Amino acid sequence: MTSIVGIDFGTTNSVVSRLTPDGAVHSQRFRLGSADFDVFRTLLCFASETQQGRSHLRHEAGPAAIEAYLDDPTDSRLIMSMKTYLAQRSFAQTRIFGRSFSLEEMIAVFLRTLLEAAGLRGSDIHIVAGRPVRFAGDFADDEFGETRLRGAFAAAGCPSVDVAFEPQAAGYRFIRTLDRPTTVLVGDFGGGTSDFSVIRFTPGAEQPLTSLAHGGVGIAGDSFDYRIIDHAVSPRLGKGSSYKIMGKELPVPVEYFNGFARWHRLSLMRTPKILRDIEEVAHASDDPAPLLNLVRLLQDELGYQLYQTVSAVKAELSRVPEARLRFEHDDFIIDRTITRAEFEDWIAPDLKRLGESVDATLAQAGLTAPQIDRVFLTGGTSFVPAVRALFTQRFGAEKLSAGGEFVSVAEGLALIGGDRAQR
Repeated sequence: MTSIVGIDFGTTNSVVSRLTPDGAVHSQRFRLGSADFDVFRTLLCFASETQQGRSHLRHEAGPAAIEAYLDDPTDSRLIMSMKTYLAQRSFAQTRIFGRSFSLEEMIAVFLRTLLEAAGLRGSDIHIVAGRPVRFAGDFADDEFGETRLRGAFAAAGCPSVDVAFEPQAAGYRFIRTLDRPTTVLVGDFGGGTSDFSVIRFTPGAEQPLTSLAHGGVGIAGDSFDYRIIDHAVSPRLGKGSSYKIMGKELPVPVEYFNGFARWHRLSLMRTPKILRDIEEVAHASDDPAPLLNLVRLLQDELGYQLYQTVSAVKAELSRVPEARLRFEHDDFIIDRTITRAEFEDWIAPDLKRLGESVDATLAQAGLTAPQIDRVFLTGGTSFVPAVRALFTQRFGAEKLSAGGEFVSVAEGLALIGGDRAQR
């Protein structure tokens, strides 16, 4: 029998799980230094090098991509959040050091490295890959996104691939703990999207699992990180301030701060023209220091360190009512306490959209909150108290369950593959 593998190709992290002959699932561990991890960072770093007078393109993936990029950020190209572009028809290809790559080709490069790190050959296994219910992006074409995802696996040398919804996979793992007919709402919170499924579990039935509805929205953990940056960091770097030209007062261009939505985009601003433009605006303002600090942050490639600091604060706010944000570089220092109440106020628009997506999924299923027997939440953002409160308010704390926040989707995908193989 062909080995069955579940792959959760995520916006931020990817996970691989194998189905064993006895029906159990085990997530692959990836070694980084002296530690093992369940997740493999969804990153690629390309660099061009010359050998014997000829230019060659080399790449690193996962945690090694971060190290390669930080070692030489100006002469490398970091590719992240590839999944968010799958359903965007406007993204056809990009050029990396003179070579054209389609999105499927780039993802295939990553998938080959992921499988190699897991000790697997794509040609020897049957893969069940996860996909979000709603792909990220304002004009996402979900069918197109799945087609490209399948194409990426094919390009990676994986001829046997099936696809399943990510929240359904997480629910599939959860229902193994149930022993009676149960209607379950599953919330799967990733880095780029939050997805929901309503499933009906009927033990002993010919088809024990029935999907009643699916929904989702392009909001998740990355959005919450950006809210902290936008409110606690960007104002200290000049956002919201003004400058004068010929006696006319103008706002500092907001595009200087749009790059903070993804830390690697800050590297694209590290060009002489952009840095010179920011410096000119700084000297035309009443307080040049914040914008000059922005210039130094860009010059010294501190985007990754800043985001690591912010992400740690977000995680701490899930455990305690306040957390200290401290970031220091030369004479630029941010040292302030962020309360959970502040953070929840900042993410209120995101929480509203999450709630609307949950309500829409229930309406699609033709059910009301009291008709949901259990709620299963998974993914890192499910730890955020305000996210959990959203479900507690609708369904009651007694109905909520959680677990396997980073591996449940991949393990559920492997279990789905096992059941499908027996039909």
